[in-house]
Amino acid sequence: MTVTVLGLCGNPKAGSRTLAVVDATVRAVASELGATSTGCLDLIDLKHELFSFGSEEIQRAIQQVMQAEVLVVGSPVYKASYTGVLKAFCDHIAHDQLAGKFAIPLMVGGSLQHYLALETHLRPLLVELGATCATPGLYVVETELDQLDEQLATYVGSIKRPFVDSVLDAH
Repeated sequence: MTVTVLGLCGNPKAGSRTLAVVDATVRAVASELGATSTGCLDLIDLKHELFSFGSEEIQRAIQQVMQAEVLVVGSPVYKASYTGVLKAFCDHIAHDQLAGKFAIPLMVGGSLQHYLALETHLRPLLVELGATCATPGLYVVETELDQLDEQLATYVGSIKRPFVDSVLDAH
């Protein structure tokens, strides 16, 4: 079985720095696992459908999420939490619907002072949806984006084994 990695970006700005970080993380994780990257969903592209329950466009996006074994779920820190864009999308996912999925919670923030938003807001959301989360999540400070490749190499190497293997062995 081929493992697939999908990114979800909850930034309210299309084509954001957060999307670039999520995309780079998806590629790094896929490379480390020998998996296939299925790219990223820039959730702001669904803005006209996010509050339309049963929307075909949202259902297609959920189907993409359900086909991936590994999810990289990213948001900028916004008002000390994740964005409404990400929350609105996740409202379409049922409790425990992500059971059996490995999720990497990821946040991009202006300073380290906002790090706890990752662990106290984004992680509990993903756990509520049933995902098994990487510990710790990945927090990227905007001023350190030029060092992202090095940060990803260290981070992805630290979560790969045995945690990821135990989740993927279940498939």
